[in-house]
Amino acid sequence: MDQIKIGRFIAERRKKANLTQMQLAEKLGITDKAISKWERGMAMPDSSIMLELCGILGISVNELLSGEKTNMENNNQKNEQLLLDMAKELERKNKTIWTTMWIIMSVSMTALFACIFISAFLIPEGVWQIVSILGACILFLIPCFYALKLEISVGAYKCKNCGHEIVPTYSEALWAMHRGTTRYLKCPNCEKRTWCKKVLKK
Repeated sequence: MDQIKIGRFIAERRKKANLTQMQLAEKLGITDKAISKWERGMAMPDSSIMLELCGILGISVNELLSGEKTNMENNNQKNEQLLLDMAKELERKNKTIWTTMWIIMSVSMTALFACIFISAFLIPEGVWQIVSILGACILFLIPCFYALKLEISVGAYKCKNCGHEIVPTYSEALWAMHRGTTRYLKCPNCEKRTWCKKVLKK
């Protein structure tokens, strides 16, 4: 999706409706700064107000997302292109989240080993050494929980038996045995527990 094009289209339709940014904002119950961001291509309208916005501007959601008025002849083609663009955008965001998760895990592991090394060799034996090792382990677990949350927020786990794609809850993923990004989960489709591999596309 071309946010600049969409922003210009919103501005054009707003002016045709004889509305200022402030007036449009009041109708939608938001600030005029949000309207300004849309029209400059810096942000997109939230999905919760998209239908209301389209109604005020006299356009369809498809026209809003394509950034232009469409006729019936090329409407289907535009719809297909929009779906393709949205799928690509979702895939790009998923890959970004996936990369972030691995960076968090790598930095956490490095920090953990560094803290354990410092505690074991540079801090004299005793209570403070034990406290520092336990503190390092706790600090390591916090980003791990966050990384798991990121992991389950993208894609799904594919059942080895039936190919069904599973989106587990946070607690299901947390308590499931795992090997890297493969988790031992119960499939709701075939009712069997198996090692399910993470896939980015749902």
